[in-house]
Order: sequence, then C-alpha cells, then structure tokens
Amino acid sequence: MLDVQDVYAARERVARTARRTPLEYSHTFSEMTGASVHLKLENFQRTGSFKIRGATNRIATLSEPEREAGVVTASAGNHAQGVALAATREGVDAIVVMPEHAPISKLKATRSYGAEVLLYGEDYDAAAERAHEIEREQNRTYVHAFDDEAVMAGQGTIGLEIAEDCPEIDTAIVPIGGGGLISGIATALKAQEREIRVIGVQAEGAATMADSLAKGSLQYREAVDTIADGIAVGQPGEHTFEVIRERVDEVVTVSDSEIAVALAALLERSKTLVEGAGAVPLAALLSNAFEYDEGETIVPALCGGNIDLNTLTTVIMRGLVETGRYLKIRTVLKDRPGALRQLIDVIAENRANIYAIQHDRTSRDIAMNAAEVVIDLETRGHDHVEELLAGMGEHGYEVEVLV
Repeated sequence: MLDVQDVYAARERVARTARRTPLEYSHTFSEMTGASVHLKLENFQRTGSFKIRGATNRIATLSEPEREAGVVTASAGNHAQGVALAATREGVDAIVVMPEHAPISKLKATRSYGAEVLLYGEDYDAAAERAHEIEREQNRTYVHAFDDEAVMAGQGTIGLEIAEDCPEIDTAIVPIGGGGLISGIATALKAQEREIRVIGVQAEGAATMADSLAKGSLQYREAVDTIADGIAVGQPGEHTFEVIRERVDEVVTVSDSEIAVALAALLERSKTLVEGAGAVPLAALLSNAFEYDEGETIVPALCGGNIDLNTLTTVIMRGLVETGRYLKIRTVLKDRPGALRQLIDVIAENRANIYAIQHDRTSRDIAMNAAEVVIDLETRGHDHVEELLAGMGEHGYEVEVLV
C-alpha cells in the first residue's frame, strides 16, 4: 500500500514541473460557516489542475527502456493535459487518446502541451480501449489517471504543502472521483504528528466510492451524471479503494445544486474560478454534509479550475436560482392596453429587476382575449422572492414559477 515515504520521494520530482500552490484564509467562508476556513488553491496549478503532479511523478519514475518507448493514456480533460505537459518536460513521447467529441478547448490545450492527440470513439471507454491497444502494440507505458501508486504519491504532495502551510489544520476536505487525489493527500496528512481528519466528497450522481465503501467492495455505475465532470467516474480504483478505506475518516455526497451554489459563491465572494469538481469540497462545508466544531480549522482542496464557458454559464445560473437571486415566472393578463404596464409597476413596487419579458397573444393555452407573459427577474434572495410573489397575488395575478 502507498506509504508516506513514497509521497516525500515524489516531492522533488513533482517540483520539476508543478507549482507549489497557495493556501489562503477565507474571511468570507469562515464567517458563513463558523469554522476557520483556509482554501488550498490548486486551481492555480499548471494546466489548471492537480493532475500534473501525479503524471509528473509517474513519468519521472519510468525506467530508461520505458522512457524510450513513450507513454500513452486516455482522457477527455485534466489528466490529458497533465500527461502531455509532464511528458514534454521529461522528454518522453506521449500519445493521448481522446473521445471524438472531446471539448475543442481541451483538445487544443493538450496538443499545445506537446502530446500527440488521437481522436477515437464516442466516449471515454472507447478511447481507453484504443489507448490500451496502443500500449500493447507499441510497448508504451499506460499512465493511469488515478489507480497507480506513483500517481497517488504525486497527488499526495498537496497534502505535504497543506500540512506545512497550515500546521493548525483539523480537517481536510478532498473531492473523490477515482480516488487518486484523496489517497495521496490522506497518506500525507495521516502521517503528521497532529491528528488530522480527512473528509472525502463525491457528487450524488457519481457516488461510486461512497457506494463501494458502504457495500465493502468495488461498485460500478454504468452511467454517472453530474456537473462535476472531473470526478464523474463509473468505478473507483482497486488500489485507491484500499487506501481510502484505511485512511479516510468519512465520505459524504453533495448535489449538483449544492455544487453550483459553492462555485458561484467562490466566484462572487472570493473572485476564484473553479470547475465543478473543484467546488465540491466547499459545497460539502456550506451544505453541512458533515459535522464540525465552531472554530475548527478546515482546508477544502479546490482541485481544479478548468471549466467550459458554456458550462460555467449554466452553473452560475443554477447557483443564482438556488440562492433566490434569479426567478422566471409566467402569468396571464387581459389583452388590453396598459395591462402589461400595470404588471411591471407591481414588480417595480416589490423591488425586483426585469431581465427579459416575453409577451404572447397566440398561445393555445390561454383565452382569445388574453396574453401570456413570461418574465425573467433579478431578485435578492428567497425572502424577497416570497415577498414578490405575495405582492403579485395581492394584486390578483396568478403566477407560475418556472425557474
């Protein structure tokens, strides 16, 4: 099983490519939670994710014949970029197989870091199958995204940095996909003189490690569904499962809505952009997914910042909805002059701001002498939403909340 000495040995190798990322105290989230919250900003890492650490350590430990043969992997995201840059920095040829419909931004980034990129198959499983064929055909080393002790040790260097930069730490919160990140961090933190609790977090739609721990054996989900695509793994690793079972104190889950709220809060209050997987640890803290003491020193590991702009727009909107900052309503008006103006006056009296209005006389769902109105509104929280809806009701409007 992975040992802390493996993590210490990885530190020098990882430092050749990866950055030591900042750890910052957050006044905002400390006030919101009553804990002493320090954010580990791994979203500032090269390639935007912690994956560069494990990839660097794995490639740096290759034998000379393995280096000459090169490496291969399959990924549609952060691991692809980490392997590409690590291999280039180590002077090792790398092939990365990505699904045919991989995001163009990640495809370009992986190529820019120096890897040869092959597009194959509809999904990750097909790409991984092709990568393993290349492994056998060309005698290359397959760099696994998480279920490899050298990869786990590289990720564990984050734990060493946390222990050094926040010696008063009581609890670390770490996202779990396949389990490589938390295996390394837990190994590093549990070896410290101070007793440190390690909490793992998964998205509800991809809670394969939580399921596996509950049932005592590896569980597989044919389909996973979460906005935290960086941890959307159908089955955790065999090696990581054993480490987590021994060294992680608790594994909890969070919903996509809770992830969206945390991501939006980080962006608005801390001016920090993370991807869905990066927001998962803070989501667990803000949603009280686990118990903690007043004033407890807690470090959420924000593991990455590579989020697609279209996804970011959707997640921000979801976060605004969940916090009562955005409202979409439908109502029906009499089709007469001034009816829309009267409705707008009521909205203004209740201090809501209008983003957009759709006015439709032709809908089949309404009477011939009526008009359907759909309005997008900026609101100030759940209490304000209730006040607005009550005020509209007092004026005789029947309102349907759409979002």
